[in-house]
This record gives sequence, C-alpha cells and structure tokens, in this order.
Amino acid sequence: MQPAADPWGFEDAAVETWGDILGPQALDLALLAAFIALAMVSFSRKSVALKFVTFAAAIGYMGFAKSYLISITNIFSVIDLNLPVVKYNLAWYLFFGFTIVSTMLWGRLYCGRVCAYGALTQTLDAVLPAWTRVEVPRAVEKRAAWIKFGLLAGVLAYYLITRDLLVYQYVEPFWMFGLFGTTTMWVALGALLAATLVVRNLYCRFLCPVGAALGLLSYLTVFRIKRWSECDTCRICQKACQWGAIEGPKILMTECVRCDDCERLYADTARCPHWRIIDYNSKKIAVLPLLPVR
Repeated sequence: MQPAADPWGFEDAAVETWGDILGPQALDLALLAAFIALAMVSFSRKSVALKFVTFAAAIGYMGFAKSYLISITNIFSVIDLNLPVVKYNLAWYLFFGFTIVSTMLWGRLYCGRVCAYGALTQTLDAVLPAWTRVEVPRAVEKRAAWIKFGLLAGVLAYYLITRDLLVYQYVEPFWMFGLFGTTTMWVALGALLAATLVVRNLYCRFLCPVGAALGLLSYLTVFRIKRWSECDTCRICQKACQWGAIEGPKILMTECVRCDDCERLYADTARCPHWRIIDYNSKKIAVLPLLPVR
C-alpha cells in the first residue's frame, strides 16, 4: 500500500550536512587559525618584530573586527554549563580551547600575545616615552598583584548570588572593542587608559579577573622558562621584567605572560652572566701553559 498523502502539504525538513554547518564558519576558522599560527611563530622565535605584528592583528582582527576576548562572562558560562552549541560555534571553541591548552603548556600566553586589550596596552607602552611612566615600588607591586585575585573571587561570589551577567561591565574594559557602552563606562575607560600611560599594563597586572583565573591555571604549566644556576644571584632579568614576574631565581607563573624579554636576555651571550662565565673560563683554559711531561 502507498502511504497516505500528507493532507496538510508539509514538506520534509532538509537534512543539515557538515557542508551547511562549516560553510558559513569557514572564513572565521581560517582567519583565527592563521592568527593562532602567527602568535605561536612569534612566541617560538622570540622575535620582537613578529610580536608587534601579532599585537596589531590582535587589536585589529581579534579585537575590533571580531571581539574575540576571554571574558569573565565565559567563566560564568562554564560554571552554569551554559555553553554555545559546538557545531555552530567552532571558531569560539577553537579560540577558547587554544587559550586553555596554551596556558597549561606555556603559561599566560593568551595575556601576553592574544588578548586585544593586552596587545593595546603593551603597544602603548612601547611607543610612549619612558618619562611618562612611574615605576611601582616592588613592595607595592607584590601587594597590588593580589587585587585581581580578590576581584575574581568577589565577582564570582556576586554572580553566584545574583546571577547578574552585567557585572562584567564594571570589572573589564573589553566591551570597548564592540564600540558600545554608556557615557559612564567610556569615561571610566578613559581614566583607566590615562592611568595606564603612567603605570605600564596597569589593568593586566593588577585588576584583570580573567588574568587572575589564567594565572591560577598557570600553576599547571608544563614548559616553564629555564633558569641557570647564576640566576640565584643575578638580577638582570628581574630588573628588565615589566610584569613583576621574577623574584631572584624564581618565575612567578601567576604573573608571567611569556613576553619574551627575559628569554631573550637568557640567550644573550653578551649580557647574560651564564654565558660570560663560560666564555671567561674557556679563554682562561686556552691560555694555561702546557706542563712538561715527566
């Protein structure tokens, strides 16, 4: 028997294929993959020029074009298990997954290379004259670094009690890349950026709850920065670090954003005492007189 005709005349829904799913996302996935590749090449080669190319791409593409930033609201979504549908948000999962995996492998690479706001403040720091800045005393810096962890705990507690997602606008400036915000928010952002001209990377170092969360995750970092035995007494890298992430021989993983500065010094045979001692000893051995054999 033939099945009865549908009296309502409804058509069967078209079966969705992976081509239908991937087609609209293909360009975003390709551009995001290209940016991640650029970030990793600049990181692996320790190239200052490539780092600033990455910053430009982070500000222009990741920030203003796509608003791809890890926000405290993403942490809220993880807590609630309220995540976007995977197959329709592949670029977001690639971005989020890269952030988590790279942090566990190398530390806060996201903060030092990928975050559009961090890229903006680091670029500002590079182009502004040194006389505009005030160096925060080490004792103050160590205490101020705890503020971001307090903000993270406070914001999470507030959200768990109130379920108010809008709290993000009071603790992070990332909305600026979407070019929306109230007059009060823009005035506060202007004040924050003005303060950043004086204290380098102010928000990232002392106030960012996302940076605090990634800093905690950095305790699991696998590939840490190497240290020489001479690092116990040398302070060259500690003085050069703009993030307050070095205390003598110790790298503070919660503060380190893998900016490359100390790693370039570490490999500098003209400045690093480790290599200078090796060079001195090799020359000393070379000039020792040969003793006659008896």
